[in-house]
Amino acid sequence: DAKLDTPAATLHFASIRRPRAALLSTNQLMAVGVLALQGSFNEHIAVLRRLGVKGVEIRKPEQLQSVTSLIIPGGESTTMAKLAEYHNLFPALREFVTMGKPVWGTCAGLIFLANKATGQKTGGQELIGGLDCTVHRNFFGSQIQSFEAEISVPEIAATEGGLPTFRAVFIRAPAILEVGPEVEVLADIPLASDKNVNSDLTSESQEDNSGSLKKVIVAVKQGNMLATAFHPELTADTRWHSYFVKMASEVGIGASNSASTSGEHLEQQKKDLPVFQ
Repeated sequence: DAKLDTPAATLHFASIRRPRAALLSTNQLMAVGVLALQGSFNEHIAVLRRLGVKGVEIRKPEQLQSVTSLIIPGGESTTMAKLAEYHNLFPALREFVTMGKPVWGTCAGLIFLANKATGQKTGGQELIGGLDCTVHRNFFGSQIQSFEAEISVPEIAATEGGLPTFRAVFIRAPAILEVGPEVEVLADIPLASDKNVNSDLTSESQEDNSGSLKKVIVAVKQGNMLATAFHPELTADTRWHSYFVKMASEVGIGASNSASTSGEHLEQQKKDLPVFQ
């Protein structure tokens, strides 16, 4: 069984009271895509709505053209991968990530974004990739081993205010075992000394030495990619969504300024052209 150094607790929704006026004025015209194949996409859209942001359900490749940021929700990763393959979404999703557009993966979404995943079912599953990390699928065990824990979130607290901790909900959760040099760790969780990795592993995942770990990473950021092993959409604390929306808006403002500068440059070129009479 997965045992943690944090005490078990019943489901607890920590309300974080924050001024919303400024956030709403910034977000009124924003639209964030939410991959809506399976899993908790409705919950993500509901949180975005609370922040004054429109959530757009994405099920087909062409729908990605209507958004500039994307949330890949939690769910059953193998099922989501099969549905994404059926709808031919993987090429478009990879292009979305490669273009540097903001993407946030939660739980199964984290697995999708990882460059490498271990502990998969026989035959594995297709990944989007882009996030320089190794993730272990169902690291903490099965559905009945789901749990909650208070995790330290200094970056989120510094940016969004509120408590220095976050009550994280882990459901058949993955864990990040290794990260590359460009990946910023936003949160980790300690493991009890008798922690045993889920026994339903492939031969590849048995070689990852995860049994010797004292803690695992559960939230990271790399460029415009954000990933969490837990489910912020299942709590009343909206800080992770606010954090991602700000990431998305900063990229949008940058793109808008770039386009504006480009337009001004073209206009100046027109004015500088010689006039022949």
